[in-house]
Amino acid sequence: MATVFIQVRKRKNRNSYVVYYKDPATLRLRYYKTFRRQKDANDAANEMRTLIDTGKAASLQKCRVKPRLLTFSEVAQLQNVTWHERLEGGNISQKTFLEYTHIVGKLNKVFGNHRLYEISKEKITAYQSHLASESSNVNANRVLFIIKQVFKRGIAENAVLEDPSIGIQYLSERMHERNRFLLPAEIERLVEASRRTRARFYLPALIFLGAEHGASKQEALSLRWCNIDFEYEGRGIIRFFRTKNSRERTEYLMPRTRQALLDWRKHQNWMRKRKRVSSVKSDLVFCRLDGTPIKRFDSAWRLARRGAGLQDFHFHDLRHTFCSNLLLSGSDLKDVKEMIGHSDISMTDRYSHLTLTHKLQQQSKLAEHYSRAE
Repeated sequence: MATVFIQVRKRKNRNSYVVYYKDPATLRLRYYKTFRRQKDANDAANEMRTLIDTGKAASLQKCRVKPRLLTFSEVAQLQNVTWHERLEGGNISQKTFLEYTHIVGKLNKVFGNHRLYEISKEKITAYQSHLASESSNVNANRVLFIIKQVFKRGIAENAVLEDPSIGIQYLSERMHERNRFLLPAEIERLVEASRRTRARFYLPALIFLGAEHGASKQEALSLRWCNIDFEYEGRGIIRFFRTKNSRERTEYLMPRTRQALLDWRKHQNWMRKRKRVSSVKSDLVFCRLDGTPIKRFDSAWRLARRGAGLQDFHFHDLRHTFCSNLLLSGSDLKDVKEMIGHSDISMTDRYSHLTLTHKLQQQSKLAEHYSRAE
């Protein structure tokens, strides 16, 4: 295999040096890196020749196809195209596609300008450890999954012959599962605090949907008025759809949730009449006056959380609040699995320790019952 042509050039009218190489696939001169000092540029060019002609080329020389010196961002962009095709084909959801591309954007800031063959297993594991310490094992695993996808695509594009991410294991997530939940008095405090924010008309309804029905943010924000029947059997009924696992669940409306939703609808209709909004784009429950979806409510949530004196509490923790209080009120793990919409009982096992609390309450009652006979 012929040696890849590499050249160092001084930029005109600028005190910097640029390293170029001729892409074997296109035979065009392509930009590699820019350096302030000529020595650094020459060192990088020599290192690149060594990687291609000797160290990294040991296996490449056995390959008839010439390697493509693509950067991480270039390979990631090719993978983005594949994900978009899967999105259009209905194989992945819009939420999943946006999550993948969002992670790629973050990775490009770290590895984007590096040629794929330059990224070693050590660099990936160091970044994985950094993410785990800064955020969580869950986040580190999501990012590692995307890195593995990019390198898999890099193999297919002949940008690298060996995948350094193959031997990197996903971190254990069990020790990092969030089990933070609120007791009834804390829920009341959070709702009262939400009524002192600018989102006071709709935020209480969102909180009750999470705490009393286990609704995720996606389930709540995608909820439509046609999914709610306030008069069904005198109690009301609500239907949730979760795109993450394509599961649908239907429940009777809890009294406080029902009232909060009715209050929000009443205010919504009053404001539309006041602002003379005649055309509404959607039937979404949580939207602006013209029907445009509300995608985020982070600021209002933070204010409500602080007003209630809650530290390190996420909106998703309201799902844990629902499951935990369901168990503490006397339900079993199977009931929780069905009501929260888990596809497997192992997902509900994280709450098994709370069944002991319920058993203790029952045993205390039994002990009191026996003591009366003495």
